[in-house]
Amino acid sequence: MQRSDNLASKFKGYLLATHFGPTLLVVTIAFLLSLTQISLLGSIQIAIAILAGQCVIGWSNDFIDFPLDLQAKREKKPLVAGALKKVDLKRAIFIALFFALVLSLISPLGIKGSLVHALGLLSATFYNLRLKKTSLSVFPYIISFGAMPWAVYLSIGRHPSIWLTLGFVLFASAFHFLNVLKDLNLDISQGILGLPQRVGRTKSIFFSLALLISGLLVVILKWQALT
Repeated sequence: MQRSDNLASKFKGYLLATHFGPTLLVVTIAFLLSLTQISLLGSIQIAIAILAGQCVIGWSNDFIDFPLDLQAKREKKPLVAGALKKVDLKRAIFIALFFALVLSLISPLGIKGSLVHALGLLSATFYNLRLKKTSLSVFPYIISFGAMPWAVYLSIGRHPSIWLTLGFVLFASAFHFLNVLKDLNLDISQGILGLPQRVGRTKSIFFSLALLISGLLVVILKWQALT
């Protein structure tokens, strides 16, 4: 019974460390986007590859930020709570990276789509390592989310429309400004000075709303053009 409880606790810890909400959102978007161009089975394969990639991003974020999370007493973080050990999470990151690349290659993404997927993972990981603390913090969001439609479309020998890529970039950038608001003051006190932290709460809210509205306008204008 004790072993079963430990396994359940570890599983929950790994799940939470993926940053489950954003991960579910990204995987769902990837699946729905793929479904517009590729078969159901192919879309599921792509979604699983993207899921593995999101595990890499979420787990590396928690691994890198562990000292800061410990200092801030973020008890909901699995490493801080003791649900996971650093050595286990580190091993899981490399296993997830292996599966993300292999599953991507054997999925309909193929070589071209997988290279773009790898670029997105590299960009997001670089955010975790360094860029989240600089004024360039929004650029990994632009690169990683802008890459998603390119990965899918290149796999079928096409290029995504400009409006589609632009929509992904605008919504992702808005999410970046919104996502940091809850911990803005704490981040600043810990030296995490990304673009939202540098411009402050009021301007971050303004930028996020402006980006969201711009993204919606892009989608609405395209929808009207199609009808």
